[in-house]
Amino acid sequence: MASTSLWVGSLVRLRATEASDWEAFWHAAEDTGSQRDGYRVLLPESVSAARERFEREATADPANADRFVLTIESIGDRSIVGSVNAHGIDRRNGTFEYGITVFREFRGRGFASEAIHLLLRYCFDELRFQKANATVYAFNGASIALHRSLGFTEEGRIRSNYYTNGEYHDELWFGITAAEFRARTGPS
Repeated sequence: MASTSLWVGSLVRLRATEASDWEAFWHAAEDTGSQRDGYRVLLPESVSAARERFEREATADPANADRFVLTIESIGDRSIVGSVNAHGIDRRNGTFEYGITVFREFRGRGFASEAIHLLLRYCFDELRFQKANATVYAFNGASIALHRSLGFTEEGRIRSNYYTNGEYHDELWFGITAAEFRARTGPS
């Protein structure tokens, strides 16, 4: 029987972050290659700082937030797969940006695609946003392919805008409108 929750797909469930999630994310942060692919390499975080940050996140009130983070959990074994967030929320223009992190050992299984789909469905159908934007680094071929497969359009390129691992890289801007998303996926 199919789930009646908009937070649950066939592969993943999006859920609120729990204070106990700190350890999975703390260990994943040791993979600086993954950090480089999605955002930037961060300084190492102490165990106590990670616990404190996740405690704050778990108790934050998400209502009217300008940013929210959801933990991605696999349906099969309830493993923490990563996280997806909405940020850069512009309520006046009905746009938002999002980011996703899928831990390396869970990549290539469809988790990112489904998590993004669930997030877009929520933001378009419940929050009335009309457009989602995402940035992808030009060297991240897997993310570029993912966004294209989801129906995102490459809308621009900012040259030499991201520095990591001793080199400058282009940053690609992708977007999808609510109408484009619904045309691909149908109504809720």
